[in-house]
Formats: sequence, structure tokens, C-alpha cells
Amino acid sequence: MAKKRHYVDNKRLYATLVEYRDKRLAAEEAGDPRPPIPNYVGECLLQIATRLSYKPNFANYMFREEMVGDGIENCINYLNNFNPDKSKNPFAYFTQIIYYAFLRRIDREKRQLFVKHKALENSMIMNELADQSGDPDAPSITVNIDSDYMKDFVKAFEDKVEARKQKRIDKKKGLEVFIDDEEESEDK
Repeated sequence: MAKKRHYVDNKRLYATLVEYRDKRLAAEEAGDPRPPIPNYVGECLLQIATRLSYKPNFANYMFREEMVGDGIENCINYLNNFNPDKSKNPFAYFTQIIYYAFLRRIDREKRQLFVKHKALENSMIMNELADQSGDPDAPSITVNIDSDYMKDFVKAFEDKVEARKQKRIDKKKGLEVFIDDEEESEDK
């Protein structure tokens, strides 16, 4: 039975990164510009990001290509932080970087969608107010959208933001807790 072949050869990637690191450190010591990243490393990063984007938790997003691009960009930014003395598994290192880049992209896209929905919701409210004012010159725009979905999305996003704020408030440490307790006792 043949051994299953992986799409990224971790040993070859490790050896290429070690060789690149040695060249980079030598160039820095000599005051020369950094050498270019080897093509094999770039190919591996692209394969890792692309394959990860097809996993079920990322596959159905419309902005999958942006996720892949963000993942590769983050890997390039943190390429020099890979320390061969600490780990011999660059595949796991870069997969982790790409995974968190995907999560950040999803958060950014959700924030953008929230802004769009909130603006549309506000324009619908303003439209209703203009209609109720009886001003014949007020523009009347009819918008047919799935407002239940939009309202649920906006509410869920606002609740999530509020929960994060509350969590930060609850995490007060040390002197902050002491000062707040002291202010409360003075108010009594």
C-alpha cells in the first residue's frame, strides 16, 4: 500500500526555510538587502492557504480569495519569526497564521455588512419619517429587502459588540478595581 502523499513536503519546506534564514541573517550582518523569499516557500504558502479555505468552516464565504490573500500576506510578514530552533514544523506554524488571518477577515467583512445594514435601516426609518411628515417634496423610496434578516443581523452584531465591552469592563485588575470600589463607597 502506497504512503499518502501530502500536498506540502514539511521536511523540504523546513530545509528551505533554514537555508533562507541563514542567507537572510548573513545579508543583515553584511548590511546587504534581504534575499528574496524562495519560490518553493511561496508555493507552499499558497497551497496551505488555498486548501485551508476549502475547509467547511471557511468554504462558503464569498470573500474566500481575500481570505487567502490575507493569509499569505500575514505569512510573509511573520516569515522571519519562524525559529527552526524552536520548531521543525513550518506547516503548522503557517497554517496557524493563515487560520487567524481568515478569522480576522471574516470579522472585518461582518463589520462592513453591519455598517451597510445599519445604513439601510437608518435610511428606511428616515424614509418613513418623511412619508409621515406629509411633505409632498420629500423623496419617497420603496425598498424591498428581507428586513427580518437585516434586523436580526444588526441586533446580533450589536449584542456581540456590547458583550465584548462588558467583558472588558469585567476584566478590571488591580488598582482599577480598588479605585472603582473606593469611588462607590464615597458616593454612599
